[in-house]
Amino acid sequence: MEEIKWLEVTVDTPREGLDALCARLTANGINGFAIEDEEDFKQFLEQNHQYWDYVDEELLEQMRGICRVKFYVTDDAHGKAQLEQWLTGIDLPYVSAPLGENDWAHSWQKYYKPMAVGDKLWIVPEWERDKPVPEGRTPVYLNPGLTFGTGNHSSTRLCLMGLEEYTVPGQPVLDLGCGSGILSIAALNLGASSAVAVDIDPKAADVAYENATLNGIGKDRYTVRAGDVLTDKALAAELGQQRYPLVLANIVADVIMPLSAKAGKYLTEEGVFLCSGIIDTRADEVQSALERNGLKVFRRREEKGWVSLAARKG
Repeated sequence: MEEIKWLEVTVDTPREGLDALCARLTANGINGFAIEDEEDFKQFLEQNHQYWDYVDEELLEQMRGICRVKFYVTDDAHGKAQLEQWLTGIDLPYVSAPLGENDWAHSWQKYYKPMAVGDKLWIVPEWERDKPVPEGRTPVYLNPGLTFGTGNHSSTRLCLMGLEEYTVPGQPVLDLGCGSGILSIAALNLGASSAVAVDIDPKAADVAYENATLNGIGKDRYTVRAGDVLTDKALAAELGQQRYPLVLANIVADVIMPLSAKAGKYLTEEGVFLCSGIIDTRADEVQSALERNGLKVFRRREEKGWVSLAARKG
């Protein structure tokens, strides 16, 4: 039996024209469509703000002020005739693109491509792992689902840049708020001996372990725990049994500030506390909190309104 081929049709409209567009499509006989609405998109980001890397920032910019209606027709003469009928009386630009039968759940993958970060790292989505790695780059393979970190967001990129500089080969790393595990996995690929990662979301452990496996990292080198270091005294005590030359926290300012009171207990004497996820308007506030808690900031990086801070025990 011949495989059915599909076309994905995308019609963009300003928000105020959405109702009229949907009404016209329905009147023209369309039997189902999907709406990507900027306000819904932003509400999702706000409700899940701990997952800063939800999707490429460029895609968010493309959605600004726009509602996007998508539907599908077969990629044949019948489908094209149907498309012409469904778009009757609609004076809006549209784009149609071939969509294979296996692409229904994965069409978002086109937004993720291998990406250079800093001087050494090469962040690679799982489906691109057969592509050659540029000379001098260390690959980090990820399965960027719809949540957790992928390296696209500036806060993660800033942390990765610092991680290149402060990872100590042959020494362990602690990753607080690990999400996808991108930071601790990158540290292991750069030569760290082992890593312990923690996240308040239990699902993060599965995601991080899956990504570790993609990089050939087993549980003998990588441990992921679910829990809140700020409130779980047993977990905090367990983590405090070891000292780390590098402690990572790519979270948000309101978590980094209280976390900095515990960071010193996890650091070696010359260890680095590398934190990111800080909007620039709160960077001074976070730096002051770090210094009140005995950490002296010695490096500040900025990108697109986001800041990372590197500190040592004062």
